[in-house]
Amino acid sequence: MKNELLLEIKKLSVGFSDGSNINIAINEISFELNKNETLAIVGESGSGKSVTAFSLMQLLPKPTGKIISGEIIYHKENKIVDLAILSEKKIRQYRGKDIAMIFQEPMTSLNPVKTCGNQLTESILIHHKISKREAKKKALFLFEKVRLPYPEKIYKSYPFELSGGQKQRIIIAMAISCNPAILIADEPTTALDVTIQKNILSLLKELQQEYGMGMLFITHDLGIVAEIADRVAVIYKGKIVEQNDVSSVFNNPQHPYTKGLLACRTQLNTNEVKLPVISDFFKTEADGSLIEIDKKRLSSVSTNEAKLNNIIDYSTPIMEVDKLSTFFTLKRNIFGKKTQQFKAVDQVSFKVYPGETLGLVGESGCGKTTLGRSILQLIKPESGEILYQSKNITQLSKNDLRKLRKDVQIIFQDPYSSLNPRITIGNAIIEPMIVHKIYPNQTLCKKNAISLLERVGLDETHFNRYPHEFSGGQRQRICIARALAVEPKFIICDESVSALDVSIQAQVLNLLNELKQDFGFTYIFISHDLSVVKYMSDRIIVMQNGQIVEIGTANEIFSNPKTDYTRKLIDAIPKVKINIH
Repeated sequence: MKNELLLEIKKLSVGFSDGSNINIAINEISFELNKNETLAIVGESGSGKSVTAFSLMQLLPKPTGKIISGEIIYHKENKIVDLAILSEKKIRQYRGKDIAMIFQEPMTSLNPVKTCGNQLTESILIHHKISKREAKKKALFLFEKVRLPYPEKIYKSYPFELSGGQKQRIIIAMAISCNPAILIADEPTTALDVTIQKNILSLLKELQQEYGMGMLFITHDLGIVAEIADRVAVIYKGKIVEQNDVSSVFNNPQHPYTKGLLACRTQLNTNEVKLPVISDFFKTEADGSLIEIDKKRLSSVSTNEAKLNNIIDYSTPIMEVDKLSTFFTLKRNIFGKKTQQFKAVDQVSFKVYPGETLGLVGESGCGKTTLGRSILQLIKPESGEILYQSKNITQLSKNDLRKLRKDVQIIFQDPYSSLNPRITIGNAIIEPMIVHKIYPNQTLCKKNAISLLERVGLDETHFNRYPHEFSGGQRQRICIARALAVEPKFIICDESVSALDVSIQAQVLNLLNELKQDFGFTYIFISHDLSVVKYMSDRIIVMQNGQIVEIGTANEIFSNPKTDYTRKLIDAIPKVKINIH
């Protein structure tokens, strides 16, 4: 059967003006998309993936972003339209109706002060000449279509009342409300755990087959590409460097950048002590060309052998959590008495030993993050004990709690919201040193802050810059440096690499392991990415509905899971075979 062409991108170039110069974001890229086909566009943050998507719908920020040259040819039945030259008024006839988009972050894509039902009916009414009653009926039908539970209740709910997976399904319902010919999915599963991710990917494939859509799937996760795509285009610094069917790219990658991307992905069966990074596979010449590094391989020592050299004292725990419960109040009566509570953490007990990395995994809402924040007393537990170095920290005074936080630090998921945008990163690192009186004067504080920046792969020139001047990976390194500033013994990493693309993720994971070896840290490593948790952890705790359902060594959990829930989590991990020559 002959492919039915939907979209042709011909030598498209897009740039952003800074007032005096135009910086090229994508440079003469070309590709095609057919009906019923999924084309994945992959690459690191800043490579031009999202700019490509926004260009197709003319959603580039005005007036700085603009299409410099090239064509965006949309084939609509017997009609051919160049979307690149349409006016704002005319592109609206195609935007949302013929070409729809699912954005990366559903929370920021939805209006927080409007119910989910009203937002969907609004979207339907824009493109359909029907009554509000008919629009509501169609909205409820679409909520059922995307497998949302209790559509009537969801219709009346606000975005903050729903989980991340439910919000993403609402965005999908909006996207398919006009039966678009082309669906653009821009990192739609990045922040979702493996089981919800699997459900969303399955839903997208079903909807694609039902409506015959061509899908442009933008991601940095090659595991997802293997699950959902027919063809893949690899983009690097605004140029497509490789384009082929998925099997060819995964089994016989041609470009060194593609080889680097594939190798950076953490896999369940990895034997590497140190994860490969992009720079292991090529170097950039002065003219910008890439030169492949011949067969540069990293250490062949297995992860398990390396962990044998990581001495853990299992005789005395550094931390002991005993029957810890943390509840959230849902309702109070008129007298302020709690009448309904949600058990986020329910009777949880475990031990952490000096020098250990204890992994904590589970689906969104299982209680992982609440447990981590309860340990730090950022959330007050309902009951139970937390013994740190044999002292019950749930009973500490404010002054003693401040002293504890010198020893026990946290690295949060979102490095941008973790940093004050009005404070330079140098001062952000110095601030905790001053609070905890680590050094006697400002000069020594600055000297050690610069030393920490260098330790995490930055340098002195970055000291006076602000958070917005850094990439996501660099900001996470700054957060790590800030956590190290008070010379802690125990660090909780709360989804600290989940928002990073695979190459940056590998760099940060390597850095965390190096710091652990150098400073003797103990980690609790919280993540929904099981392959990352297995790579990092000595032991793993699996949580479900606020309780621990399984605990064991990393190898025990993955080779012989004892519960159906753990097996479900492992089965949901995208399976991809990497073949790097």
